[in-house]
Amino acid sequence: MGADIKSLRVRIKSVSSTQHLTKAMGLVASSKIRKANLAMSKSREYLNTVLDTVNELTAVRECQKSPFMKEETSDNLKLIVIAGDRGLAGGYNANIFRLMRDFEDADVIPIGKRACEKYGKQVVLAEHFSYRDAYALAKQLCEEFALGKFGKLGIVYTKYHSMMSQESAVRYVLPLQKSESQKSVGAIFEPDELTVLNAVVPEYVTGVLVACVKESVASEVAARRVAMDSADKNAQEMLSNLSLEYNRARQSSITQEITEIVAGSGL
Repeated sequence: MGADIKSLRVRIKSVSSTQHLTKAMGLVASSKIRKANLAMSKSREYLNTVLDTVNELTAVRECQKSPFMKEETSDNLKLIVIAGDRGLAGGYNANIFRLMRDFEDADVIPIGKRACEKYGKQVVLAEHFSYRDAYALAKQLCEEFALGKFGKLGIVYTKYHSMMSQESAVRYVLPLQKSESQKSVGAIFEPDELTVLNAVVPEYVTGVLVACVKESVASEVAARRVAMDSADKNAQEMLSNLSLEYNRARQSSITQEITEIVAGSGL
């Protein structure tokens, strides 16, 4: 009986220690949520502005000659895979890697510590991925695409719906698709639409990449917050059950000792 009480005491201490950790991580995630959502919102605004210009240009017949609008000349698929920098975020990273099972032959460019570790590349942290980093990568990829080194460019990221809902998805960036929209802001492009489109594509790819990274980071923070809340509730429930079991064992031990004392005094 004494061994059982000692074992229960050790388990209670262990679960309590884990609960302190999950609470701390939950508080850290909570402090990052507002900042992550603000960065995501700003990146979406920037992307929408660039996207309006690209849509207007791709609707012009002359722009069909752009190397960025040509049909796929290569079967090579290049994917930028955005995962988390840390674990303990529920199924956040697992969902990304599960989606990647459908693209085993793709050439992968990982962003995020977990993705870099999985694909054996130099670590690039998603949380610290800047506009400058995105532009340098986008410019390189646009040059390679124009030379026909690969036929399609996509980004695997986590789409943010709400604090409770995130979804892994693929967003294809190149080649550009002809816009069916007839919307026009009456802009005049100099020297001509084709030249402007070719010049603005790296900015467009940068905008999509930054938006996907910021959305993924916001999703990771939200997923970690929810996971830590769930872990905290599970730890609290486990502590309640262990405490009840400990009290019963202790009461049983006390009762047994009293019984033995009473029996001994009657001899």
